[in-house]
Amino acid sequence: MLKTPLTEALGCRVPLIQTAMGWVATPQLVAASSNAGAFGFLACAVMSPAEAAEAIARLRDLTPHNFGVNFHSFQAGAGEIVDLVLKHADRVRAVSFGRGPDAKMIGRFKDAGILCIPTVGAVKHAEKMVQLGCDMVTVQGGEGGGHTGAVPTTVLLPQVLDAVDVPVVAAGGFADGRGLAAALAFGACGVAMGTRFLMTAESPVPPAPKAAYQQAGTSDIAVSTKVDGLPQRMIMNPLLRRIEGSGRAAMWARAIEAGLEMKRQTGMSWGQVLAAARAMTAHGEMPLAQALMAAAAPMMIQRAVVSGDAVNGLMATGVVAGRLKDLPTCAELVAGIETAARARLAALGTMETEH
Repeated sequence: MLKTPLTEALGCRVPLIQTAMGWVATPQLVAASSNAGAFGFLACAVMSPAEAAEAIARLRDLTPHNFGVNFHSFQAGAGEIVDLVLKHADRVRAVSFGRGPDAKMIGRFKDAGILCIPTVGAVKHAEKMVQLGCDMVTVQGGEGGGHTGAVPTTVLLPQVLDAVDVPVVAAGGFADGRGLAAALAFGACGVAMGTRFLMTAESPVPPAPKAAYQQAGTSDIAVSTKVDGLPQRMIMNPLLRRIEGSGRAAMWARAIEAGLEMKRQTGMSWGQVLAAARAMTAHGEMPLAQALMAAAAPMMIQRAVVSGDAVNGLMATGVVAGRLKDLPTCAELVAGIETAARARLAALGTMETEH
């Protein structure tokens, strides 16, 4: 019942993707999810080419299974990372991306036998990715974590299924076997989960932020546009409350704090920090203080999920974290999802027979 175009294309046992969360989808987590029967994506979008090379080499040693690599075509060293992925085409089965590469780059992946599975949040973006030659699309509804849209998965998923003729993976709000069965009933070929895999024993997130994810209820999770100007779903912790409550003067104070954090983590000068912020203002009407926040946002996320500061860092999350309280191993999680999905699908089949 769980053999789908996703399992056939990616070679995993369960139609389940572990998404490429920045600084969270490390070789450790990707190997654990892949060894458990899912398909894991490595988060190379937050890595330099040298770091990506080291991570891919490490991952090859940790799992006999194929895996995916996530990157952004606009990141520094993107061309080198593409070359690196192609070099490891014997093990990299798929790539994922948001703001994606062009048809030429997609063609290079396809020629190497690597599947292109972008993540989209709108019907028009799904259609565009298919036109460019992508093999599947992952559709993230508004329930998803981090940057997110306003359309719920239950509305967006059928819209995209009706609009494209490639397999569609559902994301946003999924955490268990019931959700997988529901996605398959919609017509999806599987589900992609981020927050649920973040909340596992093998996730590298330190204890304090992990505890914050466990303790958060749905009312403690909010969408903010004040971090980088785009809607972003996060846990409402002390830092996000300060950001949300900031007026004009306070926003500058938060921006300077963010710039200091960026300087501390990167070794950049104030001139370089301001140049990075001004580069972001060139793409729209974003005020400089907001742009400074946007440029430093990755460092504020890193402060939580890498350094373990759940008070002064930011924690991206799907709203589904509000009902998750445990930290299973990836093996326990995937096995439980597989068992529950089979049971739910079998029960639906029984209901059909009875009627």
